[in-house]
Amino acid sequence: MTPVEVAHRTLRAVLARAERSGIVRAPLVPQPDGETAKPWVHKDVGIEPGPYLAAAERVAEGRLDIFALRELELGQPPCWNRDPKTGIEAPLDFGKLLDYRDPDLVGDIKYLWEPNRHLQLVSLAQAYALTGDRHYVDALSTQLDSWFLACPYGRGPNWSSALEAGLRLVNWSIAWQLVKPALDPDFEQRWLRSVYEHAHFVRHWFSAHSSANNHLIGEAAGLFIAGVTWPCWREMREWRAAAKNILEREALAQTAPDGVNREQAVWYQQFVLDMMVLCLLAGKANGEWFSADYESRIEAMMDFIASIMDKGGNVPMFGDADDGYVVRLDQDPAFSPYRSALSLGALLFRRGDFKLKAEKLDDKARWLLGAQAAAQYEALDTEATRLPQRQTFPDGGYYILGAEFDTPNEIRAVVDAGPLGYTSIAAHGHADALSFTLSVGGREFLIDPGTYAYHTQERWRQFFRGTSAHNTVRVDGRDQSEQGGNFLWLEKARAGCGLWLSSAEKDSFEGWHDGYLRLDDPVKHRRLIELDKAARRLLIEDNLEMGEEHEVELFFHCAEQCRVDAVAGGFIIERDGIALRLMLPENGTAEIYRGSLSPVSGWISRGFDRRQPTSTIAWRARLSAPALLRTTIEIKNA
Repeated sequence: MTPVEVAHRTLRAVLARAERSGIVRAPLVPQPDGETAKPWVHKDVGIEPGPYLAAAERVAEGRLDIFALRELELGQPPCWNRDPKTGIEAPLDFGKLLDYRDPDLVGDIKYLWEPNRHLQLVSLAQAYALTGDRHYVDALSTQLDSWFLACPYGRGPNWSSALEAGLRLVNWSIAWQLVKPALDPDFEQRWLRSVYEHAHFVRHWFSAHSSANNHLIGEAAGLFIAGVTWPCWREMREWRAAAKNILEREALAQTAPDGVNREQAVWYQQFVLDMMVLCLLAGKANGEWFSADYESRIEAMMDFIASIMDKGGNVPMFGDADDGYVVRLDQDPAFSPYRSALSLGALLFRRGDFKLKAEKLDDKARWLLGAQAAAQYEALDTEATRLPQRQTFPDGGYYILGAEFDTPNEIRAVVDAGPLGYTSIAAHGHADALSFTLSVGGREFLIDPGTYAYHTQERWRQFFRGTSAHNTVRVDGRDQSEQGGNFLWLEKARAGCGLWLSSAEKDSFEGWHDGYLRLDDPVKHRRLIELDKAARRLLIEDNLEMGEEHEVELFFHCAEQCRVDAVAGGFIIERDGIALRLMLPENGTAEIYRGSLSPVSGWISRGFDRRQPTSTIAWRARLSAPALLRTTIEIKNA
């Protein structure tokens, strides 16, 4: 951290202690002045109510799915300050000084926070909007009243993060719009009081410096949406303007012009995009217009998602993913946040290519855009409004090699030559320079294994962030970038693209990274990847510039559906009638790991706190300078 950031954090700690001691008073909630807002969530949307009623009944009974845990009994009312995974009850200490990273104190904070974002209360509000049954409003009121009592202003883990407070405000806004006519006046006043307290908390506890990543956008989004939904206080209208200024600035600062979010994490790409779109729609409904640059950045972010998404709807799991949502308005069990974003984008930007990728208009778009959304989506001409496939994102550092895109014969390889992550700590980046993923015909073959853990299970956190968990080269058993904690890097590799060529016959990428220049004998890694489209063959050449001997490893992580068999000189990777013949360099040895604990290898995480075995091919050799490793992948029907 810079001296300025150290000073900032010290000042915040002093102010927090002053607030805890009573020197700085808690906010006094003024009387609302009566100004109202126009809704930006629609009720008459022509949606089949069945799945929403089933979801709402589970919520009313206190049952939820949270990450890896299913059918959790949270209680009636829920135990809002208890981690449902470990059973640890967090103390109602002063929230701003509470160490929520301490698992002995709070358990797994992700599990505690998730139900406190109140996505599930939106399900109750949706059920009421679809049926008019007061039972759902009563259940919502009961749960919120229990939350107000269990989580007094400023106390406990639910008042330790401005991001969590901001996301709660977003979900409260949606629920409020759907149930407002049925609210009891006394309960309405209690809810408004907490709304004001939340907005005050966020406004005076914004993330800053190295922490001003997606958290700051989430905090500003919550405050802006609160200001749009409840403009009934003068301060709220002022805070709304401040939040809008932050959103305008951070949308451009945190997302490159080519549309890649600078966290270098695909999950956070859609997480930030979701917040930006919600603010755009809420603002438009109430005369708060965002700039053309803000809207164009949203479209560029959708462009990136569409470009890395394969025929089957799969996107690489580059970087961190915590499975946390801003809102959840669709009850389809096959819901994809990426396809959902593109279905919205198809209507917002009249993009037929987004419509093709989305495949259908989901319910989330109907709730946000109204009953007319379905007809507008149906009328969108996919050919007249279709743009060419984008293959290069030089600011973000991603390159797509491929053939016959968006057809059953598609080949799509996505290469990562971008920065480690955003701000000085690069909190959500992985040590994956020059890694790549490969899918064929919309089926994943070589994958990024995901994330699995955040604040707890340090050994697993280190593995999934580390170089051996990615399809790239590792030298001397060390990560390209040196980890310094769960969300910190001590040394950060730089990476870049030196060559990109694309033609009807061949795509060629050449990139480099300098992560191993820090070794006593520095090693420069260059990687060439070429796709021969007619031969359906991928060539990978790894050039290691070094002066002495080093232990070198090549990793190839296979999707869990793949069967992997050893053959002379390499392996056959097969699934669904498609086979890849992976031929490895001759001067080493190779083996397959599957669910190994020593070493940790052969794992994939498709969701937070969930992992399962998969096949990882590891090639090893002790090499002297210079070294050129040639790998080929031939793609054919089995």
